[in-house]
Amino acid sequence: MSREFTDMRASYDTLFEKTKSVIQQDPYSGHLFLFINKNRHSIKCLFYDGTGLVILAKRLEKGLFSKINPFFRGEVTLTAAEFALFFEGANLEKRFIESPPEIKKTSLKNNSFPMSQELQE
Repeated sequence: MSREFTDMRASYDTLFEKTKSVIQQDPYSGHLFLFINKNRHSIKCLFYDGTGLVILAKRLEKGLFSKINPFFRGEVTLTAAEFALFFEGANLEKRFIESPPEIKKTSLKNNSFPMSQELQE
């Protein structure tokens, strides 16, 4: 998600460049990159589907898209469920304050679920 507001007249080339320069990601990665306008009533998404760039746009008839907490300094990444809520206009402001930290997976012996005696070690 871009932290900079985006003019909704922007098309493929502009969003492609903003993905590289502002979000600092590879536009060909297959990820969906989200851009929002200053009034927060319109968004555009850019992604590469393997054959070309795709733009998805939405303008809310009522309400605004959720504001991103300005005190959250990390990279803004939404899960598929969070994106679906955001896309419908749900309020996700507190998500960036109260979300628990991601649990990093550790390698397990034989990549299997630990047995009870392994948990006690």
